[in-house]
Amino acid sequence: MIKGYIFDYGGTLDTAGRHWGKVLWEAYVRNGAGVTEQQFRDAYVYAERKLGSTRIVMPDFTFRKTLDVKLGLELDRLAGGGCLDMSEQALRGLQARILDFLYEGVRRETSKSREVLEALGRDYPMVLVSNFYGNIGVVLKEFGLDGLFRGVVESAVVGIRKPDPRIFSLGVKALGIEAEETVVVGDSYDKDIIPAVQAGCHAVWYKGEGWTEREYDETLPDAVITDLSQLLSK
Repeated sequence: MIKGYIFDYGGTLDTAGRHWGKVLWEAYVRNGAGVTEQQFRDAYVYAERKLGSTRIVMPDFTFRKTLDVKLGLELDRLAGGGCLDMSEQALRGLQARILDFLYEGVRRETSKSREVLEALGRDYPMVLVSNFYGNIGVVLKEFGLDGLFRGVVESAVVGIRKPDPRIFSLGVKALGIEAEETVVVGDSYDKDIIPAVQAGCHAVWYKGEGWTEREYDETLPDAVITDLSQLLSK
């Protein structure tokens, strides 16, 4: 019997299952950045590694500020590598346009996610397990998602990152139930689904637009969904 849920945050509650790299690339294209997808991908990976290895994002950063920092790292990398030939003023203007485009999309998606979580939370306790920068509490409040979770397990705080299955074991502990009574919902097959199963949990894969065209074994998760609201009919 299922008694509780663990949710991922990034890519699950804020982008409708789409990998953030794909979401960012769409924003670059829509706002006329004028770089190739491979150039963007290289800058994206650089920024992710920089944010993961250097304490740049502070605990009081909102999501908007965090995203602005990420975009700044990417665009500075592109400009420094000769991929963007524009003035500093034009570069910052591009950054502002991309930021506004992305933030509005996240506001829409988190609003939809909140409705599903509120409905699900009437019957089940929920915990959030996320690879994040130490400011997930501020981000949840920013989008009205605070107060919905019994607990939050954040990689920057506990010192364990997905795909280490121990981070999901911490989520189970926060729920106060057994792993076999827990469903993990996430968009990343490698970082959510595989380690969740390894931790003894059930898993629901929120399948959206991935970073690659790789094929996955869809028999591993208990279910595959393409819209978060499908959880309410299971």
